[in-house]
Amino acid sequence: MASMEITVQKTTQPKAKPQDESKLQFGVDFTDHMFLMEYEVGKGWFDPRIVPYGPISMSPACTCLHYGQETFEGMKAYRDPDGRIMLFRPEENFRRLNQSNQRLCIPEIDEAFALEALTKLVELDRDWVPSLSGTSLYIRPFCIGTEPSLGAHTSTHYLFAIIMCPVGAYYPGGLEPVKIYVETQYVRAVRGGTGFAKTGGNYAASLRAQDDAAEEGYSQVLWLDGVERKYIEEVGAMNVFFVIGDEIVTPQLRGSILPGITRKSSIELLKSWGYQVSERLLSVDEVIESHASGKLTEMFGTGTAAVISPVGELKYGDHVMTIGGGKIGPISQRLYDTMTGIQTGRLPDPFGWTRHID
Repeated sequence: MASMEITVQKTTQPKAKPQDESKLQFGVDFTDHMFLMEYEVGKGWFDPRIVPYGPISMSPACTCLHYGQETFEGMKAYRDPDGRIMLFRPEENFRRLNQSNQRLCIPEIDEAFALEALTKLVELDRDWVPSLSGTSLYIRPFCIGTEPSLGAHTSTHYLFAIIMCPVGAYYPGGLEPVKIYVETQYVRAVRGGTGFAKTGGNYAASLRAQDDAAEEGYSQVLWLDGVERKYIEEVGAMNVFFVIGDEIVTPQLRGSILPGITRKSSIELLKSWGYQVSERLLSVDEVIESHASGKLTEMFGTGTAAVISPVGELKYGDHVMTIGGGKIGPISQRLYDTMTGIQTGRLPDPFGWTRHID
């Protein structure tokens, strides 16, 4: 696949770019171009191309619409202080996309070729990468089953696409702690299911609980395991970490939560600083006891969108726990400053995580 030529059709009608980078919204304004490539059983992946951004034509009977055969990724491109464009661990995203594809019975893509396609796309739409502090170009690769059939079986045709949009700072007013609600009624995923895959069905399953939490004034839902209903798993769009005494704990990967790339990077950073980081089972009861004893000093989420999201309040049943006085803890702040510094080229990258594309 890596030897295929990517054809480029440039738009003849460039779109007006957002003028005020301080008011960029997530997933609203898309760049001028997108990448497309198709798959057919017996033929493999073919026709890789960059074309003007626009609607995708498909049959109303496509398998992705009826049986959810779909996977996606989320990553970002940043500008460094010299105006050059950087990607953060993109090979990890395409590796994870293939892990999701395996679970959803979608043919794997050539990861090196996908990175080549992404690089070419970003280079073409480079003027869409914002430069204001905290802003970035969000990148959404995705795969969908496109066979026009209502039979409940693996599709014979697929589309791999990459679309992009400029996004604003997640915390325009500065890093702010969020309020989290522990879900006790609904289940998001179980071991053996699709919890570890990045697929739309996981997010659809979380919407009811998300709306319920919002009605109580909480911004995110923290999920418990789907079997015993007592072990911490993840927030809807983030992995989670707890600072308990001298230990930093994050739930271990057991097949029911997403193996986050920001999670992985945070663990590597924390260990490099000498912290004791444990990937283990963590019950909600242990969290409550640690809070009551004063050992729970920080909680934060990690993810592509927010990078680091400190948690100031956690609610479980009748227990409402204020964490760290409702303020940002020193470990959360250091992680955020270091991670964003590396991503934007303001700090050295001793891990080799970043990649300049020009």
